[in-house]
Amino acid sequence: MKKTFIVVAFALIATATFAAETNAAPEQAEVKYTAAIEGRTAEILRSLTLTDTAKAARVHDVIMAQYRALKAWHDEHDAQLKAAKADTNAVAQIHASLKVLHNDFLAKLAENLSPEQIEQVKDKMTYGKVQFTYAGYLAAYPNLTDENKAEILLLLKQAREIAMDGGSAQEKTAVFTKWKGKINNYLSKQGIQSEKHKAVGATNAVAQ
Repeated sequence: MKKTFIVVAFALIATATFAAETNAAPEQAEVKYTAAIEGRTAEILRSLTLTDTAKAARVHDVIMAQYRALKAWHDEHDAQLKAAKADTNAVAQIHASLKVLHNDFLAKLAENLSPEQIEQVKDKMTYGKVQFTYAGYLAAYPNLTDENKAEILLLLKQAREIAMDGGSAQEKTAVFTKWKGKINNYLSKQGIQSEKHKAVGATNAVAQ
């Protein structure tokens, strides 16, 4: 009888411990997530260097709300997107609500920030990939015309517009990778080769 009581007691303790851990897990995840987006938002605000504390507080709340809204959207729709990836119409319909979220966010930013400052927010939300990638193209293709440069920058900013709504760093990077493919196709159609490809071509010509 005593052994049975001990076994039952241990079982009850184990059950209570498991329940407590299960209940605590979502709370801990929320605390961790809040800290992460607070850090991202603080970095964006530092780059903006807003001197108006009331405006800074409003921008802080808008950005925090957007991060939360994006997380909620991806939690709800990512599985649907994966299932419908072969159906472009279905994917477009799913993305329609994300576009609304995107436009609302920009409209709220515009109430407090200049167009140049909004550009900074977009860049920070996409890890500065526009400038980094653009600089890479300028280095690889030193003889680009102003028209070429403008087209590359335009395509990179198109990528940024989509990437800033991504649910993860990997997803944002994937968007830029896809748009780099578009840029490379554009340059190829223009008959423009990178210095590296020119060097390879010259080496092959000598070898022949």
